[in-house]
Amino acid sequence: MALAAELTAPVRFTDVAARLKEMQADDLAATNDVIIDHLSSDIELIPEVARHLIVAGGKRLRPLICLAAADICGASGPRPLFLAGAVELIHAATLLHDDVVDDSALRRGLKTANIVFGNKESVLVGDFLFARAFALMVKTGSLDVLDILSRASCTIAEGEVLQLTTEADLDTSRSTYINVVTAKTAALFEAAARAGAMVAGASDEDADALGRYGLNFGIAYQMVDDTLDYEGQADNIGKSAGDDFREGKMTLPVIHAIARARDDEERAFWARTIGEREQTAGDFERAQGLIARDNLIEVCLGEARDYAARAAEALEGLRDTPLKRTLEDLALSSAARQA
Repeated sequence: MALAAELTAPVRFTDVAARLKEMQADDLAATNDVIIDHLSSDIELIPEVARHLIVAGGKRLRPLICLAAADICGASGPRPLFLAGAVELIHAATLLHDDVVDDSALRRGLKTANIVFGNKESVLVGDFLFARAFALMVKTGSLDVLDILSRASCTIAEGEVLQLTTEADLDTSRSTYINVVTAKTAALFEAAARAGAMVAGASDEDADALGRYGLNFGIAYQMVDDTLDYEGQADNIGKSAGDDFREGKMTLPVIHAIARARDDEERAFWARTIGEREQTAGDFERAQGLIARDNLIEVCLGEARDYAARAAEALEGLRDTPLKRTLEDLALSSAARQA
């Protein structure tokens, strides 16, 4: 595969995601039906809160990758649908919890559930979705799948706690950041792809390959998200631009900017705004300026492209199909996305 050429190809991430969704349209529709069925409750507020997040949309990347992995490995029957539904419910549960922890106000261009319904309601409905996800895992009839997704759920929680410990810590290293991204984002992509292969009865070699794809795709995807927070606007990143800055998160652009600070005044700026979270009007714009000055948006996107290439390379040993090639395109275009 000519990865260097592919990485510069003008393929939009949103177009590739739409192509993947079209290729998996029937299975995705059936998965959505499974999800909706598992939102039911006698407590009316529960499906109301859940639907606010889940039915509102989203790219459905995790269940799509799960379904694609199962399809590539020759799956049939309803088990991949149960698995993909479980993956999306786990993701939705973590989003509900994350928005409370981060005090977020915007998700996918809409007010977050915690703003509309309240923090307590969001946390408890998130717990409900986790429980429903495990019920779906049981329906797959696979202890291996249950093991993979339960471990991923623990890893996600650990990643969120690790991120909390790094907030406002200017000594946070790039390697610690990678650990955070791997745990809180990439772990579920890895589990979705690996479990999708395993539910199809794939060989360990193919399951490992798809797992590596999901892991590296997830790291690249989150790196781009964190980078766009300093470049994008709310309408193209699905949240309020500058949220990470205001929350004192030590993401890759900030880690690089602190390392490149040219004088004590710049270091004091980062210590005040990120370390002490004392921010005033114009601070975010100055942070953007410092990051732009050293071309750090491109530096971070370059690192994301490296992980995207690893994701595509992981699939080289699998049989060549249009679906496999679409997963490769999805990874490679993820590091150039603007939405």
